[in-house]
Amino acid sequence: MPSLAAHSSTVALTLDLLRRASITPADVGCQELMISRLEKVGFRIEKLTYGEVENFWAVRGSTGPMLCFAGHTDVVPTGPLTDWHSQPFEPEVRDGLLYGRGSADMKSGLAAMVTATEQFVTTNPGHRGQIAFLVTSDEEGPSVDGTKKVVETLKERGQKIDWCIVGEPSSETTLGDTIKIGRRGSLSGRLTVHGVQGHIAYPHLAENPIHTLAPALAELVSREWDRGNDHFQPTSFQVSNFNAGTGAPNIIPGELKMRFNLRYSPVQTLAGLKETVETVLRKHGVRYTLDWHLSGEPFYTPKGPLSDAVCAAVAASTGTHPKLSTGGGTSDGRFIAALGAQIVELGVVNASIHKVDEHVRLDDIDGLHRMYVEVLERLLA
Repeated sequence: MPSLAAHSSTVALTLDLLRRASITPADVGCQELMISRLEKVGFRIEKLTYGEVENFWAVRGSTGPMLCFAGHTDVVPTGPLTDWHSQPFEPEVRDGLLYGRGSADMKSGLAAMVTATEQFVTTNPGHRGQIAFLVTSDEEGPSVDGTKKVVETLKERGQKIDWCIVGEPSSETTLGDTIKIGRRGSLSGRLTVHGVQGHIAYPHLAENPIHTLAPALAELVSREWDRGNDHFQPTSFQVSNFNAGTGAPNIIPGELKMRFNLRYSPVQTLAGLKETVETVLRKHGVRYTLDWHLSGEPFYTPKGPLSDAVCAAVAASTGTHPKLSTGGGTSDGRFIAALGAQIVELGVVNASIHKVDEHVRLDDIDGLHRMYVEVLERLLA
């Protein structure tokens, strides 16, 4: 394996972070690595631990507009180790690619944030405004005691954030080809359909919840919820889990359980989505219990200082302008939006995230560092 000793400070920090098996919600010292470096360049650190989740909030400066870097140190489980070509927490470089769990999602992004900030404050010690970091170890898990809880704490204090860069891997094919300027909302439902169990030869003495739900489910799945808008894809209804029956071939089940999710655009309202689903269920005579869970409401960052600075930084590095997207899953940006922030996600290529042999291009790690420096220069120099 090629030596890793001669790489840049950003790659070196990425390697240090990758060697820590921070499977959600564990942090395993990743945040301490970041904190120790940020303290040296003048950041005030506040550790915020909720349950078993470690978070920190760091600020440099005291007045003026605030640019916040946000990210997570936790990673998803590795999957079967035998499927990896190298150990997931022993980073290895092969053909210009750095392999390891979290290399793309998103420890290289965290490293680039830290080293870009170090470089910027060294050359601009009296920079205007404030720089902040909001880092959690609960993004890949339930997302209850992480950024969500930190934002609640900050909101109680009246804290505002003007601009936020989330270091999630936003790029699709090449570094900077896509940035996220918003995300759809995510509304999940746990549906229980109540029936009457019975012998399959005597259906008139039973009530089959599968048969009862089928017409309603067909309508929900085939429905055109909306057509989205210029910035958001249409709302999508998807079933994720479906379970009924005892396993015996001669019993009509007495109950059905289903989980579903609506990824929705801002043309919808939360109340309207819930009412539509329940109206369809009632229309078809379904006897049900339904528990709702909102993972996050949609957010959108219009053209403004942050998106202009990020697009200019990408163009300066690559010679091309990024595609502005609201696609994909949710991110912790959905919580940070509550603090009034404009939010842009800019990170490395996402093609290998959550997969076996997750990797990132070495050149992209340093490229992302340069983009972050450029954004800092444009907004706070």
